Amino acid sequence: MFRVAGLGEVLWDCFEGGRRPGGAPANAAFQTNQLGAKGIVFSRVGADSLGEELVSFLASQNLEVSCVQKDPHHPTGTVSARLSPDGTAEYTIHESVAWDFLLLDNAWRSTLATLDAICFGTLAQRSAVSCRAIRETLKMVPDRTLKVFDVNLRQDYYSRAILEESLRLAHVVKLNEDEVEVVSRLLDLPGTSLEAFGEGCAEKFDLRKVCITRGAEGCLLLEKNATRTLSVAVPGEPACVVDTIGCGDAFSAAFIYAELSATDLDTQARFSNAVGTLVATQSGGMPILVEELSGLKRRLGFAS
Repeated sequence: MFRVAGLGEVLWDCFEGGRRPGGAPANAAFQTNQLGAKGIVFSRVGADSLGEELVSFLASQNLEVSCVQKDPHHPTGTVSARLSPDGTAEYTIHESVAWDFLLLDNAWRSTLATLDAICFGTLAQRSAVSCRAIRETLKMVPDRTLKVFDVNLRQDYYSRAILEESLRLAHVVKLNEDEVEVVSRLLDLPGTSLEAFGEGCAEKFDLRKVCITRGAEGCLLLEKNATRTLSVAVPGEPACVVDTIGCGDAFSAAFIYAELSATDLDTQARFSNAVGTLVATQSGGMPILVEELSGLKRRLGFAS
């Protein structure tokens, strides 16, 4: 069984009608767990009822929670979220919360050597404490472990320095086409086309693959090898969108699962796109979809 970690924020998305568990790396770990891997959350919650409830939920879904730290001084993270009519979410991400104070502790150190993949983003690097812990953690991960940087730009919690260092530490980057525009501008990368951006990014940061999501238009995956860069574009699938929360995280989870399963680039693109689309038909970033995901795996020829 593959062991896949989500490194960074875990939190509650708080809507007018209630709250749902979330946080991009935790969402990715959750979805890889539903796909048949063992999802592991590397994060931090407060020593409060919201933290206890969050960890209890993750454990109830069979995720590994031994690497979720408990902070005695800072509260569990929350995000004030509002859905627009088209299902996209607007966030106000509250500061000075537990996941702003991540630490590379003994539980993390002892788990790192067991990982097949780890996924991280920019948001949890907004504080100096967590940024340092994330970078130290990624440097301690074995060379064989797949490192996926899911850019996930939020508010103004990113910078050129964070993007450059994260890309240097990663094997794969995943971002959406709106983020391509921002990243290409900040890092002086080609912005004439998605393909040009992907090739330039892979070359500059020595990446194995670049994954670009395009919402309803599908996705583009590029693979760089010693002699050339291959690319696959797949169209979007029709869907009745409930909300787009966690769709990109689900895409990342599916890509990681497909990459670890040694599938070809076309299968990776189609599978990742289908899983992201499926999550868009549900509410929140952690919908329970074990049976539906099993069906997608069978449809695309994954081994049981």
